Amino acid sequence: MSVVSVGFRTLFYKEMLRFWKVATQTIAAPILTAMLYLLIFGHVLEGRVEVYPGVSYTAFLVPGLVMMSVLQNAFANASSSLIQSKITGNLVFILLPPLSHWEILLAYVAASVVRGVAVGAGVFAITAWFAHLSFAAPLWIIVFALLGAAILGTLGVIAGIWADKFDQLAAFQNFLIMPATFLAGVFYSIHSLPAFWQAVSHFNPFFYMIDGFRHGFFGQSDISPWTSLAIVSAFFAVLAAVAINLLRRGYKLRH
Repeated sequence: MSVVSVGFRTLFYKEMLRFWKVATQTIAAPILTAMLYLLIFGHVLEGRVEVYPGVSYTAFLVPGLVMMSVLQNAFANASSSLIQSKITGNLVFILLPPLSHWEILLAYVAASVVRGVAVGAGVFAITAWFAHLSFAAPLWIIVFALLGAAILGTLGVIAGIWADKFDQLAAFQNFLIMPATFLAGVFYSIHSLPAFWQAVSHFNPFFYMIDGFRHGFFGQSDISPWTSLAIVSAFFAVLAAVAINLLRRGYKLRH
């Protein structure tokens, strides 16, 4: 086994331990938050809204909440780790070892995927008790969950590199990640929106992640899952290229 592969595995293991040691905060808390969303929105709108024929609103809501949890926690894992390392000064111990830029990115993204999927699985295990769910196309569920988590993990790396303090990272999350997630069809179908806002929603890549993920459960979606997959894959490629470029340049990492 080469030194490089050992370094990658070590960094990945370190990132895994970082969030697992505070699992109450990083896993249990997001699951509780998603359950509260389900109880509140499901109770208020169940029986009043039917997005897809034969699908209750609570059932429609569960995949959206699962995917929202996956995305937000994947982003939080990579971004918080990098900004914490920059502020405490231990980032040097990641930059000095013989790790390639790709290995650094992959280690952070892989750990983010694990956390995002773990939280998503927990949310699904809890919320599935409240609705009857089908699995029309399980492969789409897996593909969009993994790809969505990888995208937000990569975006977390970019945000962590860009931010110099926690306030900037919080602004990135509050003014970009949160609005893009909530306006991506978690709680509604975009077909319920006016024509202008439907058009705007198609410029939100988060919409395609959630819509494709939901298609795996019901076999119904606002657009074709193949279209969603193509757009999401292209978005991932762009973000990965940006992240690699920042790591190669040492942008805000080498002082």
